[in-house]
Amino acid sequence: MLPLFLAATDAAHAAGEASIVEKFGIEWHYIVWQIVSFLILFGVLYKFGIKPTIATMEERNKKIGDGLRHAEEMQAKLAASQAESAALVKAAQLEAAKLVDEARKAAKEFGDKQQADAIARAADTLAKAQQAIELEHKKMLDQARGEIARLVVKTTEQVLAKKLTDADRAAYNEAATKELALR
Repeated sequence: MLPLFLAATDAAHAAGEASIVEKFGIEWHYIVWQIVSFLILFGVLYKFGIKPTIATMEERNKKIGDGLRHAEEMQAKLAASQAESAALVKAAQLEAAKLVDEARKAAKEFGDKQQADAIARAADTLAKAQQAIELEHKKMLDQARGEIARLVVKTTEQVLAKKLTDADRAAYNEAATKELALR
């Protein structure tokens, strides 16, 4: 840019016109010093201002990218763990249903067994009661026969108006007992 500016100044000076440099009072050594000091200022600002700012921005962009990747990984892990927990819950539900069914079957079998035992005990008790009734019935019949035989003997004594001997009594008792047994 500087050579172009110098060429324009030389062309204007050759044409006889007052050059821009002369009109504005531009001195070349001040312009060169200003350009050099601008370049130094630009270099210092670049090194201590722009370069650290760009590095900080790149670091932040990297952290943001890492954070986004981490968030995506965590989201994928969360989805996987949710799927795994759903599978575990489903398996637990199936296991619980299986256990409930087994418990129901065991309870039904236990109830059936208890019912069969109760029926068997009731039948046993009923059979024992019937035996006891039969024994009591036989005992009562024996007592009734004995009493009837005693009454027959007493009645016979009174009808005959005599005292019977023990042998006669035994004979009458035996005959009455046989008669009652046949009926």
